[in-house]
Amino acid sequence: MNHRELAQAILEQVGGINNITQLVNCATRLRMNFKDESLVHLDQINKIPGVLGAVKKSGQYQIIIGTDVANVCNEIKAMGLNESPVNTGKKVGKIDALMDIFAAIFTPVIPAITAAGMIKAILVICVLLGMEKTSQIYVVLSFIADAGFYFLPIMLAVSSAKKLGCNPYLAAMVGGALLHPAFTQLVTAGEPVHIFGLPIKLINYGSSVIPIILAVWLMTYVERFADKVSPKAVKFFMKPTLTILIVVPIVLVVLGPLGSYIGTGIATITDFLNMHVSWLVPTLMGAFMPLLVLTGMHWSFLPVLMTSYTTYGYEAVMGPGSLVSNVCQGSAALCVSIKTKNKELKQLASSAGVTALMGITEPAMYGVTIKFKKILLSVMLGGGVGGFYAGLMGVVRYTSGTPGLLSIPIFIGENPMNVVHALIACAIGFVVTFAATWFYGFEEPTDSSEKTETKETEAGEKASMVKKIVISSPVNGKKVDISKVKDETFAKEILGKGIAVESVDGKIAAPFDGEVATIFRTKHVIGLKSTEGVELLIHIGIDTVELEGKFFTPHVQDGDTFKKGDLLLEFDKKAIEEAGYETIIPVIVTNTSNYLEVLASKEGDVEMGQELLTIL
Repeated sequence: MNHRELAQAILEQVGGINNITQLVNCATRLRMNFKDESLVHLDQINKIPGVLGAVKKSGQYQIIIGTDVANVCNEIKAMGLNESPVNTGKKVGKIDALMDIFAAIFTPVIPAITAAGMIKAILVICVLLGMEKTSQIYVVLSFIADAGFYFLPIMLAVSSAKKLGCNPYLAAMVGGALLHPAFTQLVTAGEPVHIFGLPIKLINYGSSVIPIILAVWLMTYVERFADKVSPKAVKFFMKPTLTILIVVPIVLVVLGPLGSYIGTGIATITDFLNMHVSWLVPTLMGAFMPLLVLTGMHWSFLPVLMTSYTTYGYEAVMGPGSLVSNVCQGSAALCVSIKTKNKELKQLASSAGVTALMGITEPAMYGVTIKFKKILLSVMLGGGVGGFYAGLMGVVRYTSGTPGLLSIPIFIGENPMNVVHALIACAIGFVVTFAATWFYGFEEPTDSSEKTETKETEAGEKASMVKKIVISSPVNGKKVDISKVKDETFAKEILGKGIAVESVDGKIAAPFDGEVATIFRTKHVIGLKSTEGVELLIHIGIDTVELEGKFFTPHVQDGDTFKKGDLLLEFDKKAIEEAGYETIIPVIVTNTSNYLEVLASKEGDVEMGQELLTIL
């Protein structure tokens, strides 16, 4: 398929061009929002040749294409895309909504920041090779690179306005006012300045991040107000005039300084961590980056990264750890390709391993890592160890870019050893992950041609040789295969094997005799331990953690003992669904590795007390 054919195939499965309300792309993914999500068929998108995967995360649909993603995105836009904010009426969780906003605001400006950072890296290399900083070539390229950072408020103003639903050109004007040479001269002079009798805080807003986002947020309300009070006959000029005259003074007097203080606070915390515990954040990022990407939580760090770039010219929060983590993904996949006897997995893992080393981890993550719990743990171990070294050596990233061996130049800066230590950290992560994957091992998958034929036979043989534990259903409802749950953590069996149930009455009963291991703070998750040692996780709904315990009523506490059939928890199924959340209930054996097999019963209706899972 060429780029246009791939774009057309995707559009057929998302309800057409008119169903798209927003489309952006990052280094490897199309990120899309839709008017009617019922028209989107992820299962069919996953089958399109050229699509590496498709998921919904953080309130946004993500279609993984790879390095050709920009070409596919451009083809879709060329077909007549008219992006506009649409209120679908569906309630979205606060966390998902926030991640969606961050992604929409920062993703469009990343190419500019990347270009600026790469030019700076080139200049560093040129200086090392003998170029004078006073030469005209250096000076010109330097101010070109600086423009990407200095005028960041204007770029963020446009992307923020597009996401929040106000005029992007008026937003750009607000950003321009903060950077105007006349205002900059006032800041330099330091003389008191007032507007309408109110003092203006003299702050240099060049390269700032938070102030302009707050300004555009205010503008969304002011613009609606101006539209409402402006008579139709003069609305054309009165609406934008009122908007600017209200927004800019408030930003200069209140929101600008507030945003500056927030940015300074973020920079101070980042500086403190880099100075006193430089190893901590890269270690955590290196270890947990796969889980952050799976849940979409990595977007929450974008304001921190942008603030660090504009304040220090580099960041040490995500770059070092994510570089090592990506290399570890490649290491694990390559190890699997060498060790596995399964032809399909060998072919997938070999190609996915190479692309992961280059920074494109989706094929390795979705095709190999997540499918095997032990491999994921090996990747996290290698990422943590490599990240620890990177943090200990003070490795930093000078600009944005997909971390991988191809993008190593983003770690080139004035300290020539920075990139050397980055490569050493990668080597450490690679070796640790490869060794852990090799010796810790993984469950060898059965060839697809043999899978159907041998599954029942193997289960029967195991059942005759080992003790069988039957887990009863804690729910009245309908059984659903765990792979159909719209959460990769459960569908890919990352936490363990199990099954899901659609409840009909909102009641959770004890599936065996045992005790309550834990009830999560937000009451949507309950962990149980049977008298026979089975550890069971019952997770009510998808993303229901965002309800903060609302609509859930537990009848037991941590440490309570119970008998099979005792009522453990109730939830308001209707209210949760009206709030926009699914109420499917994954039931997971979290200590799956302690047993030979966990077998789920067939899909269909089930009542409390009936057989749900069989553990061998």
